[in-house]
Amino acid sequence: MQGNESEWLLKAQSGDAQAFTLIVETYQRPVFNLCYRMLGNAQDAEDAAQETFVRAYQALKRYDNSRAFSTWLLSIAAHYCVDQIRKRRVQIISVEELPVPDLPEPSPGIESDLGRKEEQQKIRAVLNILDSTDRAAVVMYYWYDFSYEEICQALSLSISALKSRLHRARRAMAEEWLKQQPPAKISAASPAPPSNHLMAERMAS
Repeated sequence: MQGNESEWLLKAQSGDAQAFTLIVETYQRPVFNLCYRMLGNAQDAEDAAQETFVRAYQALKRYDNSRAFSTWLLSIAAHYCVDQIRKRRVQIISVEELPVPDLPEPSPGIESDLGRKEEQQKIRAVLNILDSTDRAAVVMYYWYDFSYEEICQALSLSISALKSRLHRARRAMAEEWLKQQPPAKISAASPAPPSNHLMAERMAS
């Protein structure tokens, strides 16, 4: 947190409800977006976001100020969403509902817009094949740039288990991506989805 936000946090830790309200207003969008990406339903995401802030408020006095508050808060959201997905025991994220990372500003022209939309649909489809924990790890790592340590803490995984899951998820997503490509576009030299986001850069590593 910076500036006034740091002051709000200190006041909230002392029991100032109004200060915590200001924190909620600052972070409600990123928390909702993460929940929506993981749950794929606006109402479920809204409920999860509200529960996230309730849990954050209850645990606020135990928050370690040396840790980025946004990371701590999003970890609570991710962990709650994983629990909800596991309880349902079904794949609930539909191809049409799951958002994808923000892409750069589009180039002028209808063809460019159509190409971007098609790529977004394909990325949604490949994410849809992952189980709840793998999906959570992918969303946190590729969408929100969490470190290995932060994801492990949120998902109760070891570093080796997380790396294994990300490797497996990346391979599964690449295979699914290739299945969606027209035969003429499939190239052995391009095994990973050509996303314009940080995901592509890390998937290629």
